[in-house]
Amino acid sequence: MTQKLISMTERELLRLKIINNLIDKKINGTDASKQMGLSVRHVKRLKTAVIKYGPEALTHKSRGRQGNRKLKANILDRAERYLKEEFYDFGPTFAAEKLDEIHGLSINKETIRGIMTNLGLWTPKPRKNKGKWYTWRARKDNFGEMQQFDGSYHIWFGEKESCLLLAVDDATGKITHAKFDINESTEAVFKFWLEYFEKNGLPLSIYLDKFSTYKINHKNAVDNKDLITQFERAMNQIGVKPITAHSAEAKGRVERIFETLQDRLVKELRLQGITTREKANEFLKEYLHKFNAKFAVRPKRRKNLHKKWDDITKEKLPQIFSIQNKRKINNDYTIRFKNNFFQLEEKGQPTTVYKKDTVLVEERLDGSIKLSLKGYYLKYFALPERPKKEINIKLSALTRNRQNSYRPPIDHPWRKRIFAEAMEKRSHRSLSD
Repeated sequence: MTQKLISMTERELLRLKIINNLIDKKINGTDASKQMGLSVRHVKRLKTAVIKYGPEALTHKSRGRQGNRKLKANILDRAERYLKEEFYDFGPTFAAEKLDEIHGLSINKETIRGIMTNLGLWTPKPRKNKGKWYTWRARKDNFGEMQQFDGSYHIWFGEKESCLLLAVDDATGKITHAKFDINESTEAVFKFWLEYFEKNGLPLSIYLDKFSTYKINHKNAVDNKDLITQFERAMNQIGVKPITAHSAEAKGRVERIFETLQDRLVKELRLQGITTREKANEFLKEYLHKFNAKFAVRPKRRKNLHKKWDDITKEKLPQIFSIQNKRKINNDYTIRFKNNFFQLEEKGQPTTVYKKDTVLVEERLDGSIKLSLKGYYLKYFALPERPKKEINIKLSALTRNRQNSYRPPIDHPWRKRIFAEAMEKRSHRSLSD
């Protein structure tokens, strides 16, 4: 006669021994309940089950049986194949989402994590060592109260590195605007924020780092507040307060979103076969809606604090968002700027222009150059080559009106009066002599 093997744990063996002592009446039900940490009523149930079914009654009924939620072998094979071929560089969470979205395989992310670990596609991350402790800053209350802004250089698509400029609302965690560009230059940042203002309006403040585009980091800038960047000057003129962070952790929300996008967006662009900046920016318009729906949060208050610009400010936008530099007018009424020479026109200037006056040179985003003095734009033309040093206009100033070349005749009353006064003075001298 074959004997049935029963697999039992140490706790179950200890319970079996106590139940056998109870059956043999070596102890009573109260003593058994104290030893097992169970109620007297439950001890009686176990005693009855052991008498009826034997020691197997103390083991779990599901032991050795296949789980109801175990995935079928064909589903696991398909998941492993897709993970190897398409999602080999994905994280477990993102891979689980894409398996469900593209192939209809709804598998828990932790199951995917185990599969990817077994396949060597994922290495569990070690626990982070406790480093410097930072105080958590609460989110702003309203949408548009503060925008966290930064740029991230990364190989987002293709084989070359590009820069993703990103603005994230502090209250909601929503990406309010994003754009791929070559770099994080002043011109690129100006174009980014003009598009943002056109779409959302003017936020109350912008939180960013101390990159040279946004902040002058020289030690003299601490004492001399006039040393500001083109970005700070433009934001002050338009009424938006720029705030610079002292560490990357201070603007951690935008930094964390960059980390998420470097994991997810890169793979989305690869799956779409996008390799150019133009197509990547087009893809961003639809992708951001899906991203914000998944990761954005509700603000404390549902007010939108973005301000709309008035008509006067809108007219001045090309001037405000231009790169401005100051230059001196030379003795021949030329201005040198970036090895180019501009000759001021002699006639029809809107204001009086003197030599050595300081002119504001505005480099517009459309590539044009404007020269302004005392709020007036001067008339000029570009010289094909550097003017010769002996050129020197004999005018003391360029004026608004054309100089009058009229000379009164000899018999003009004004000349007669001067001639009479001169003759009178001469007669007085002769009499005194």
